[in-house]
Amino acid sequence: MPELPSSGRSHLRARRWDAVVLGGALPGLVTAAHLCLGGKRVLVVEEERSTRAFDPVREPFVLTGAAGGGVLGEVLRDLAVPLIDLRRLEPDPITFQVVMPDARLDVGAAARTAEELVGWGLAKPDTVQPLLRALQRAAAAEHDAMLASPVVRTGGLRRLGRSSGTPTRHARGMPAEAAAAPPELAPFFEAQLRALSNLDTMDPGPEARARLLGAVLDGAHAFPSSETTLRGLLRARVRALHGEFRALPGGFELISAEGEPGIAPARSTELWLGRALVVNAPFGTLTRFFRANDAPVPAMLDAAEPRRRRRAMHLHTRADVVPEGMARRVIHVADPAVPIDGANAISISVHPAAGSSDAVDVVATAACDIAAGPAADAAIEATVRDLMPFSDERLVSRPVETPQWDDDAVLEDPPRAAAWPADVEVRISSRPPVYALPRAAVAGLGVEGDILLGWRAGERIGADLG
Repeated sequence: MPELPSSGRSHLRARRWDAVVLGGALPGLVTAAHLCLGGKRVLVVEEERSTRAFDPVREPFVLTGAAGGGVLGEVLRDLAVPLIDLRRLEPDPITFQVVMPDARLDVGAAARTAEELVGWGLAKPDTVQPLLRALQRAAAAEHDAMLASPVVRTGGLRRLGRSSGTPTRHARGMPAEAAAAPPELAPFFEAQLRALSNLDTMDPGPEARARLLGAVLDGAHAFPSSETTLRGLLRARVRALHGEFRALPGGFELISAEGEPGIAPARSTELWLGRALVVNAPFGTLTRFFRANDAPVPAMLDAAEPRRRRRAMHLHTRADVVPEGMARRVIHVADPAVPIDGANAISISVHPAAGSSDAVDVVATAACDIAAGPAADAAIEATVRDLMPFSDERLVSRPVETPQWDDDAVLEDPPRAAAWPADVEVRISSRPPVYALPRAAVAGLGVEGDILLGWRAGERIGADLG
């Protein structure tokens, strides 16, 4: 396998950890927490620009699987996240609303969702009720398969798998009832897939589709204010287990020194080395960053620049501006007759502001070209204002910086043979030991894919480190 370039900086002070994690995306935070829980010394290195972001901007749109043996709940408990923090995750019976020109549908429990679809004239009871029940069964089967899967190419989530109980007796993938679904439901389902998966242009495979569409029928969980986030819980867990975080304000190189991989920050007197280096950022953004800074691009990371990402707007307003019937999470589709993408499919989440009972923060995102600019922001903001017709000047835009390399909003497509449920390889170099967390491979599963990838990678890397 290709190696990292040698440092050649023998005069610099070498700081050492068991593992250095490059990037602050969810999979790496889960991996870092797992390694720390196993007694490893871990350094998480982030881009300074990404650490300045408003936390909910980097949060998943919706958190499913936090209770009842769900993937998120199982992993948080296995990471020994304190009970007081787990209790901050509040159940929300409405997972989200899907808003289209002629409908505003609450999505949550299957019975309620069926009533909404029938009430808005998108389906008939005799077809939609069996379909949603079948989706729930399919999602449960996928849940069991996810917990039992090795995810990467060694071992498996055996401890988590045992906790999932008797495997559900159901074929994998989308249920047969989906083929008989009325065509009017297609935009309703496609809008959800666009909001929940992290793929670029590829459609989620049948297994991932079943999980995404069925899991939302069990409701969601949310934090009481913008002060607490999933990323915040994981970061606190890493720190509590004596892990460290450092922010890079400028350039750096990936190097090898004395047989160990690590990071050489620009204009620093130190090298940050680990027995293992874990790359937790898109290869394409790293390649672009290194070239822009005249730094060598390790052959193992050389990749084309990503084409698209979720562009975010952060808006602040008074709580009474939010319409009473609006859910905390909304998927807005402007025109169901055209491709549900870009500004035609906007995900909006409302977060009670920290320390205030009468203010809220609104985060709105859309899948856009990576070079999109003010026009995309204007389209996203216009959608939010349409949903809040009395906002006027009380809806204030806050700046959102785009990270240069530590960008967890990037959307990527894996080779079809490498997409879920295929296992993926995380070790990309043996000498020195370098690992990568290929989010694209599990992007069809959305946030649950990130969590599973991080957990399994942590297990594998921890075993290699001994």
